[in-house]
Amino acid sequence: MTENKRRLLVVLAHPDDETFGMGGTLALYARRGVEVHLVCATRGEVGEVEPERLAGFASVGELREHELCCAAEVLGLRKVHFLGYRDSGMPGSADNQHPQALVQAPVEKVAAQVAAYIRELQPQVVLTFDPVGGYMHPDHIAIHNATVLAFEMAGDPKAKGQTLPPFTPQKLYFHTMPHGFMKLAVKLMPLFGKDPSKFGKNEDIDLTAVLANDFPTNARINYKKVAPIREQASACHASQGGDRTSGYLVTWLLRQISSTETFMRAVPPPAKGYVEKDLFEGIK
Repeated sequence: MTENKRRLLVVLAHPDDETFGMGGTLALYARRGVEVHLVCATRGEVGEVEPERLAGFASVGELREHELCCAAEVLGLRKVHFLGYRDSGMPGSADNQHPQALVQAPVEKVAAQVAAYIRELQPQVVLTFDPVGGYMHPDHIAIHNATVLAFEMAGDPKAKGQTLPPFTPQKLYFHTMPHGFMKLAVKLMPLFGKDPSKFGKNEDIDLTAVLANDFPTNARINYKKVAPIREQASACHASQGGDRTSGYLVTWLLRQISSTETFMRAVPPPAKGYVEKDLFEGIK
């Protein structure tokens, strides 16, 4: 690809990562005319799903792929590209040991696949998870490591296994979890009888441990204008709780106080103390 077009490549692990984590940002840029592509490493095969939701689907992976396609259309993504690995499950689970699990694949192999997409699509900006995968999910960490290596590999003319000409994107960002909102949640959850170390649909996210990793914010994207689109995309992921609503008032309040997504910039090194409002700022 050589035409003068703004492109954003997002490299993630499972269906729903694109919406629950950075859906507002993706919807915003898609509506600004940016060509947004998603590389998804797995189909979320081991996500827990109520049996009744599987009606009409041969497997959990097939259902979650369907949900991802729904969300991608709502968000405005140009295309979803699957790497074909298996969901590894949470830390310490038996699924970690499955031979097709993402965490069992050599990082160089996964990176070479991602690098091939970078060379083919030629994005100016690449997004992935932060170094601890947001909340220490093994697949999130694995795809973070692979993407960082792929970013270098894509521009290396000596990289093995690459058939397309080298291409180096101009920026690499890591999505980070907003600690201000989480700190408030950790304080308030016990008042409602909730344990902050057992957060999420499957109670397998330890928010207190997440707060121990505090990454810098180098970009803050306000997606308030497209917040309803993000909510619609979330509803596509019904098997993961995305169709649950908290009522109009709560939804409105959340839009006012939390319609931002934050990113740490890995490449190029950020200016100290400066927070970007546009991931394409400075793009040539």
